[in-house]
Amino acid sequence: MKAILIKGDSSGDLVWGDAPSPIAGPTDVLVDVHATAVNRADLLQRRGFYPPPPGESEILGLEAAGVVAAVGAGVTRARVGDRVCCLLGGGGYAEQIAVPEAMLLPIPSGLDFVQAAAIPEAFYTAFVNLVLEAGLAKGERVLIHAGASGVGTAAIQLVRARGATAFVTAGSDDKIERCRVLGATAGINYKRESFAERIAALTEGKGVDIILDCIGGSYLEGNIGSLRSQGRLVIIGLMGGTKADLNLGPLVARRLRVIGSVLRSRSLAEKIAITDAFRAEVLPLFANGTCKPIVDATYPIADAAAAHDHIGANKNFGKVVLRIR
Repeated sequence: MKAILIKGDSSGDLVWGDAPSPIAGPTDVLVDVHATAVNRADLLQRRGFYPPPPGESEILGLEAAGVVAAVGAGVTRARVGDRVCCLLGGGGYAEQIAVPEAMLLPIPSGLDFVQAAAIPEAFYTAFVNLVLEAGLAKGERVLIHAGASGVGTAAIQLVRARGATAFVTAGSDDKIERCRVLGATAGINYKRESFAERIAALTEGKGVDIILDCIGGSYLEGNIGSLRSQGRLVIIGLMGGTKADLNLGPLVARRLRVIGSVLRSRSLAEKIAITDAFRAEVLPLFANGTCKPIVDATYPIADAAAAHDHIGANKNFGKVVLRIR
């Protein structure tokens, strides 16, 4: 089969070349991939900083959408010809993938492969961290950093769907306005103003219940200061560094929780449990129009490097998708 390969020299160039076809076990299915999507993890892996977990494909790509091409002897539900999408530990930038049957999601009616490929990583991440980790409840206030990202646009919609209020940070007024159209109550241009000061003003000094943060170290002090009593900070990325000084006083006094979270390296059993919960709680929201995948741009798979540049330059609002078929 063909797949995107990282050249072995120091250039990190991406080439569309020959790779071994995946081998399916008895409870796996083979999927002919029609589309995959770009994540910042792909950019890190390309540079050698984020290797796949043991046993996962070395090929880039954490999600895919396509058609079931073959099923293992122990598969009970999937059928050849089914339109599916799925979260992956790796391997999405390829013509075919092997996936445990339990990780498959049916593509919601009315969505094409490009839209479906934009669902798994962004919406799983938002669901896992807002709902399963932070316990998002109706009426709560949530601050979403990088609101214009794939995860950010998914998080805005899930917050709205659960009857809560979303505030976002973004790097331009245009992105903030688009977040507002998507359901955010207010946005903060982090290039012009302090998000902590603005959150204080927006909440009459009370703060928010949950913060979804992909920045890390440089935002820690502001995040802690922006949480109300019993607030939860969920850190899902470290774009702003891995270290920061922390005054533990507010954590104790206001009974705050700081939660570190990662999705890719969780066990298959955990991912299957998450998929079951996602299938029950989130997938119906696409069918009824409450949620929708936000696709900023689509590139042919051979232009994966250009798609990476698009993400790396923070040009995107939502997901960047690679079309394979």
